Amino acid sequence: MSDQEQPQIYLITPAEFDLSQFRDSLAAVLDAQPVACLRVAMSTRDEDRIARAADACREVCHAREVAMVIASHISLAERLGLDGVHLPDGARSVRKARKALGPDAIIGAFCAQSRHEGMNAGEAGADYIAFGPVGATGLGDGEQAEPELFGWWSEMIELPVVAEGALNGELITALAPATDFFGIGDEIWDQADPAAALGHLIRAMG
Repeated sequence: MSDQEQPQIYLITPAEFDLSQFRDSLAAVLDAQPVACLRVAMSTRDEDRIARAADACREVCHAREVAMVIASHISLAERLGLDGVHLPDGARSVRKARKALGPDAIIGAFCAQSRHEGMNAGEAGADYIAFGPVGATGLGDGEQAEPELFGWWSEMIELPVVAEGALNGELITALAPATDFFGIGDEIWDQADPAAALGHLIRAMG
């Protein structure tokens, strides 16, 4: 990514949400701000709930020409006609997903803080790599994806990279020259006006 290009926004749904309310909130955000892609990332294992949520979000996204992927569920991505899948396990499932979804599907891989795992996922056929969390969080093992990782990746690797997890304006300003996408989720959905909150983060890119 050249220094002149501003990173794009990659929205991530909350882990739990009321579908009737979230659909309207999502539409308002997409109408107010430029968004490249949405990831449906629900914590539930209820297939019917996930499918209904993905269907509703797909209608909102595709009406606005925004791509949509689903976290983890390769079979649902295929069945529901989604644009692709986001895999949480690094390189391990990339080839399987590509075989199932075909050459045109978007396949992304979350690789935590591992450049080695990121390179393996890229070699396996991933379309993008996500590193995180960028900010401090009590979740997981507490490890963070450091700015140096993104700097190295943008210098050495052409595959697009997503920075996600506990982002704020200061981190976005610092990482904007070294990432292709910012994965934004709870950072805005927890706010009273998600569209305005996203606008504030976009302005932080400079």
